[in-house]
Amino acid sequence: MANINEVLQYARQRKCSDVHIGVKTGIVLRKDGQLKSYDQSYDDQTIEKMILSLCHDRILKLVQNHEDADFVYTDGSDRYRVNIYFQRGNVTAAIRVIDDHIRSLEELHLPDVLHKLSLLPRGLILVTGPTGSGKSTTLAAMIDFVSSIKNCHILTIEDPIEYVYQQKQALIHQREVYEDVDSFDTALKSAMREDPDIILVGEMRGYETIQAVITLAETGHLVFSTLHTVGAPKTIDRIIDVFPTHKQEQVRTQLASVLQAVITQQLLPLQSGEGRVAALEVMVATDAIKNLIRENKGHQIDSMIQTGKNEGMISLNGSLAQLIKSGQVNQIIAEEYSLDVGELRQYLQ
Repeated sequence: MANINEVLQYARQRKCSDVHIGVKTGIVLRKDGQLKSYDQSYDDQTIEKMILSLCHDRILKLVQNHEDADFVYTDGSDRYRVNIYFQRGNVTAAIRVIDDHIRSLEELHLPDVLHKLSLLPRGLILVTGPTGSGKSTTLAAMIDFVSSIKNCHILTIEDPIEYVYQQKQALIHQREVYEDVDSFDTALKSAMREDPDIILVGEMRGYETIQAVITLAETGHLVFSTLHTVGAPKTIDRIIDVFPTHKQEQVRTQLASVLQAVITQQLLPLQSGEGRVAALEVMVATDAIKNLIRENKGHQIDSMIQTGKNEGMISLNGSLAQLIKSGQVNQIIAEEYSLDVGELRQYLQ
């Protein structure tokens, strides 16, 4: 009989990032951003059994009610983030292969400024980017770095828990929404009473979660979180726009006071054809940038990033240009990820 674990092991061994499996659509793997068919096909009944074999009781009830479900599936020490959903009435799963160890900032070739940001005493640090851009991996590397050198209490609130941290210098408690607590909002309200120094919120979803995250950062905690946005100006606009119009001015002031950095990440295929590399934009919230946020002049932030090298800032085009010049990435591919191709070409002159 077909075994889902065999498919997942095949994907892991070949360094695939995702497995898509669905009734009527079969099995498709994603490697280095490209989709490729699995080398074996199965009938619809077998595919459905394979998907349902991933589910524990709580998840099975959701699926039987035709509800979407997010959870982590484990096979021994191997972990996979699973989303089960329905399309055209057929059960389907998107499965993310989670690295079997937390890679360091150095292993990920991320800039030194991320070490400095990780050790800030308080404020809000956002890691943003499209789905599959490595946000969780970068955040895990930052948290693991803090844990290795700082005596502190780290609390994570995740849906679901992806990386499991080892206790090093820090005390780490990981709470999974729907398993350990009924919602992000409940977990965030309780967080104040759990004596954390650092809080990781897996994703800023909706008005109440965003409001709670800003409040936690205001009360002297260092808070890490993610958003599905590209670039610091769009990230700031997205946060502000969640709030009703009459509250937006107040939120701009609050956000300006707590924001420490916005790190935007995109993954590009390497020119060698094997693997991917991160291009980053890093905005450090200097006093000048905080003023721009307060005054609703977010459109001027990009030029501040370009001139903020001494503060550790990196523009996306600057990062892309460096990858092209070093021969890691093809220029044509890099231009697909640039928000201003003309500016990128100027960097290359």
